[in-house]
Amino acid sequence: MTVTNNQNNAKTLYAALDDCMNRDKFRLSKRIQGAKRIKKDTARLAVFDEIAADIAKSMQIRMHRQSTLPTINYPQQLPVSQKKDDIAEAIANNQVVIVAGETGSGKTTQLPKICLDLGLGVSGVIGHTQPRRLAARSVANRIAEELETELGNTVGYKVRFNDKVSEDTKVKLMTDGILLAEIQHDRFLNQYDCIIIDEAHERSLNIDFILAI
Repeated sequence: MTVTNNQNNAKTLYAALDDCMNRDKFRLSKRIQGAKRIKKDTARLAVFDEIAADIAKSMQIRMHRQSTLPTINYPQQLPVSQKKDDIAEAIANNQVVIVAGETGSGKTTQLPKICLDLGLGVSGVIGHTQPRRLAARSVANRIAEELETELGNTVGYKVRFNDKVSEDTKVKLMTDGILLAEIQHDRFLNQYDCIIIDEAHERSLNIDFILAI
C-alpha cells in the first residue's frame, strides 16, 4: 500500500509539471525523483508536500503570465503580416524554422508577435537576439509600442550593463553575447520557450556558436 501511495504521489506531481514554468520543470522533476528514493514514509511524504507547494507557485506564475497576454495586431502594410499564418504553421510544426525576407519586411518586429499568438512566451520567455546593443533596445521599444505595453513588462531587453526585464516579460531582446553568457548558468536554456536569432546571415562568431548550440 505504501509503494502504491508513493507511486501515485509521484505520478500526480509529474503530471502537474506540464503546467509549470519551463525553468522549473527539470529542477522539480529531479526533486520528485529523489523523493521517491526516501525510505521513511513520513519523511518522503513531507518532501512530496514541499515539492507540491513549489509546483503550485510555478503554476501560479504561469497562470498570471497567461492572463496578462496582450492583444496582438499586425500592421497590414508589412509583407510578413501577409504571411503570418504560413509562418505560424511552420513554427508550430517544426523545431527549427528559417525565415528569409527583404530588409523592412517586418521580420524582426512581427516574428515575436507571431510566437506570442501561438502561445509561446507563457511557460518560458521568447528570446530574441540582436548583434548590437542599440538594436536590442530599439527593437524592444518598437515591439512594446506595437503591443501597447510599457517597456520592461511584456517586452524587455537585456544588454551589457543594462537590463529592463521583469517576471512578466514574455519577449526578451538581447545581444548574442548575453545569450552565450547565460548558457554558463542555464546550459539547456530552460528559461526560454523559443529563441529567435536575428541577423543570422551576418555569421559572427557569437551567432555561429549559438546556432551550433
